Amino acid sequence: MKKMKPLYLLGIAGLGSVLASSAIAQHSPYSYLGLGVGQSQSQIEDSQTTNSLLKSSNSPASFSSERQDTAYKVFGGYQFHKNFALEAGYFNLGKFTYATSAPGGTLNGRYEIEGVNLDLVGTMPLSPKWSALARVGVQHANTRTGFSGPGYPASASQDNSSRVNNMKVGLGLQYEISPSVLLRGEAERFRVRDGIANNGDVNYYSMSLVFPFGRKAPQQVAAVTPPPYVAPPPPPAPIAVVTPPPPPPAPMPVARRVQFSADSLFSFDKAVIRPDGRAALDTFGRELQGARYNSISVEGNTDRLGSDAYNQKLSRERADAVKAYLITNGGIDARKITATGRGETNPETKPEDCKGNKPTPALIACLQPDRRVDVEVTGER
Repeated sequence: MKKMKPLYLLGIAGLGSVLASSAIAQHSPYSYLGLGVGQSQSQIEDSQTTNSLLKSSNSPASFSSERQDTAYKVFGGYQFHKNFALEAGYFNLGKFTYATSAPGGTLNGRYEIEGVNLDLVGTMPLSPKWSALARVGVQHANTRTGFSGPGYPASASQDNSSRVNNMKVGLGLQYEISPSVLLRGEAERFRVRDGIANNGDVNYYSMSLVFPFGRKAPQQVAAVTPPPYVAPPPPPAPIAVVTPPPPPPAPMPVARRVQFSADSLFSFDKAVIRPDGRAALDTFGRELQGARYNSISVEGNTDRLGSDAYNQKLSRERADAVKAYLITNGGIDARKITATGRGETNPETKPEDCKGNKPTPALIACLQPDRRVDVEVTGER
């Protein structure tokens, strides 16, 4: 029973997903007939059958079997809902044989399975042409079993038959070739019993043609042809008005200097431009659009806190960062822009304004004007 559970549960789960996705919709019921052909694979343990006949639990000296055969089915169904159909059919799963050598001689076995079934078939559309199928149902199988050979017990019957009701499940895909012809590919599992009461599964892989009848094709909505377009009369030609050309833009001052606070552009002691600083530089870049200029110089400055070498390095890094941003994001010609670092050599504050050399919060705030980046534009608008 362990081998049958995964496919059975998968088939039931597939049918459950169809149930979950089903919605009430207008649907015209129809009937259909079909024929399927494929290959069956028996999962019945032939060794158990042999041991049952020989009354032995020991493995035979040799064992061979043919577990595959051609199988077919014919069926008819009624599609009573857009997602569900009730389907009945006849199936023949083929003939399977095996042979074993035992102390008493060779034992040959065969069994053939046929029956009828009644299934609930769920259909889930995947696209206008493709649909997924899941089925679960009951089947009445007749298994005819025969044995021969010198190793067969004389007291046992050579031909046995078992008629058992059991369940079956299946999964598959369906493709609509036309409204009157469907193509199915399916995998089904049948639970059966052989002639001496050994249970097992038979897997059936098939391709089927399905022929619906009484099926209404989807109604096509007739295209509405709009009335011919009648263009309105053209408006009277406007009276030409000669507009004098706009006056030339006023020339830009020979030099324009813009000062950016380093505290607004950078975090303390850093040379990476902050988001607020990028916004200020973006505004400056837009102001330069349309202007004619000869050169742009970027000058970085720091306060007097820290060593001269460190302040010189930090001021140059900040000037380079502003230059790179204006080139990359402001569209400035790289050949017309330069960057220099002045360190602490060009302060805005005077020594008597901010006294002391220890980096206290008050002194840092007082020296804020010294921490800046100056951008000078020369040329004309």
